[in-house]
Amino acid sequence: MKVHNTPRSLPVHGLITGLLILISSMNLSAQSLPYANTQNFWDKVQFGGGLGLGFGDGYFNGTLSPSAIYNFNRYAALGTALNFTYAKEKNFYESYIVGFSLLAIFRPIPEIQISVEPQQSYVNRNFDSRTEFADQKYWVGALFTGIGFNTGHVTVGIQYDLLYDPGRSVYGSSWFPFVRVFF
Repeated sequence: MKVHNTPRSLPVHGLITGLLILISSMNLSAQSLPYANTQNFWDKVQFGGGLGLGFGDGYFNGTLSPSAIYNFNRYAALGTALNFTYAKEKNFYESYIVGFSLLAIFRPIPEIQISVEPQQSYVNRNFDSRTEFADQKYWVGALFTGIGFNTGHVTVGIQYDLLYDPGRSVYGSSWFPFVRVFF
């Protein structure tokens, strides 16, 4: 049975939000990196994450993704993130997704961020009884590679899921924009 792909949303809202964050944070790009010249472990740790909202005609999607990274130096960082997503499409389904990921970041220059992020998510998707689809509960993996423009505390970019499976992925496409914020 072909599973209906993950919900329809209006990606324009995410792009507009990302552009607003990028514009409002341009003044941060001149700041020096806080972990550049310190030996203290906690001075090299940054906390942050992402927040996502998507909505359309009868559809809502909300994501919260807290994360932390450790900056080895100005070029490399490694961290982890948790992912919580709730999605609902009226008269079709309701879904809860919980996941975790590792995050490796490489900055060849301060303005460019290259990332690799393996992610594992548990999907609990309950379809409306009026549909022909059976409820779904399963684990699904993703392997994101991405590139972004870094302004200091905010990175805006695009990711690609190398393991994308249209029938199982929690994302509607293998390509999608991202905004990362770390303080």
